Amino acid sequence: MRVEIVHLFASPGHNFVGHYGQKPGTHPMDDRDAVECVAGRGIRGDRYFEKQPGGEGQVTFFAFEVHEDLSIRLAMEPVAPSVYRRNIVVRGVDLNALIGRRFEMQGVEFEGTEESKPCLWMDQAFGPGAKEALRGRGGLRARVLRGGTLKKGWSDLRLLGEQPMERAAS
Repeated sequence: MRVEIVHLFASPGHNFVGHYGQKPGTHPMDDRDAVECVAGRGIRGDRYFEKQPGGEGQVTFFAFEVHEDLSIRLAMEPVAPSVYRRNIVVRGVDLNALIGRRFEMQGVEFEGTEESKPCLWMDQAFGPGAKEALRGRGGLRARVLRGGTLKKGWSDLRLLGEQPMERAAS
């Protein structure tokens, strides 16, 4: 299936994790043309790279269609897709359908582990109502099984060891 990698984000630090009851951090999400994905680690230069070797959330995916929907329904002014603090923003795939599945893009192999559930901060980061609107649509947490470089643009997404999946509804 063809998907578009719209954004590739990495951040050196956490803005929300560990900040409960405090103000969020101010670490920017760096929008890159390419990122290096390292097997068992995640994205080089991202805040989770050193934290979770072998962990379930080495990288996170987010659907650009969900961002567009929230922007129309909830945003009072333009909001950047970096506010969700997900690494790989894609168009054209149902991310929940990748939970428990191995897949490959641009030679990088991933395993979808679980939904990246929206946290309490979403109402502050995006706007009121975002956390509830993102329920079941918060993105995908994944492991990197085989490393390589991901670049923005159109890419084939291939399920490994399974039948092809349906394209996401637009």
